[in-house]
Amino acid sequence: MSEAFELRRPARQTTPVIFSSPHSGREYSADFLRNALLDRLSIRSSEDAFVDRLFDMAPDLGAPLLAARVPRAFIDLNRASDELDPAVIDGIARPPHNPRISSGLGVIPRVVAGGRAIYRGKLSLTEAESRITRFWHPYHHMLKTLVDESLNGFGQAVLIDCHSMPHEAIEAHARPGQPKPEVVLGDRFGAAAGRDVMEQVEAAFAAAGFRVVRNAPFAGAYIAQAYGRPSRGCHVIQVEIDRALYMDEARVIPTPGFEAFRAVMAGVVAELAGIGRQALPLAAE
Repeated sequence: MSEAFELRRPARQTTPVIFSSPHSGREYSADFLRNALLDRLSIRSSEDAFVDRLFDMAPDLGAPLLAARVPRAFIDLNRASDELDPAVIDGIARPPHNPRISSGLGVIPRVVAGGRAIYRGKLSLTEAESRITRFWHPYHHMLKTLVDESLNGFGQAVLIDCHSMPHEAIEAHARPGQPKPEVVLGDRFGAAAGRDVMEQVEAAFAAAGFRVVRNAPFAGAYIAQAYGRPSRGCHVIQVEIDRALYMDEARVIPTPGFEAFRAVMAGVVAELAGIGRQALPLAAE
């Protein structure tokens, strides 16, 4: 196990599907908390808390699960390593317009949810580069390894990029009078995944009773952009689940119905893990 991530492999991988949870890390160092403006609870508001637990049955279903240990407020593994924010990192030139950096959500975030500042001042470039070297590169090296293994072993890779979304984010984007989505699937409007794969992922959630929409308000970020190459057999779909379905967002604790919700998710994960399995020779050995 790395300081950056935990990798849970199946006894034998029987599917091209890979699950990745880059924002569920919850190991906050004492130094980081000491130098932050926010208390321990507030700083967790950007964390996809418990998402790794919602998908942790994947290895039992023949699919690997890669989950971050390091928290998003410390380093965002769903950003490019060069998305550096001059407002929080000293000695960085202002980059061309990048809405993620402008909003404080670069690879070293400046803010958590609600635009609340994390730091009193700026970090040194040395500190930023150290975080990227220690955490970002190992996570993405392993993610690329898993993708390559699926491509080599099965002829395709299907990466399910697992996230959660604040309930208020859905409220803000919901159309008046329309039911609010519970799951948002992002494939960058078809650029990151083939249509048939997206349809199968959507069907898995819909069959479990979820209200599902595509690409709005979340179409997929760096992982979908960097790894999604459907023409080469690599499909990435970002999954965003409404946090209010399973956790108390204010206290960052599971609701009493968490285990029941997780049981529903187990059925979804089983369906997702089955994508591409039937036609593959390795699965029949």
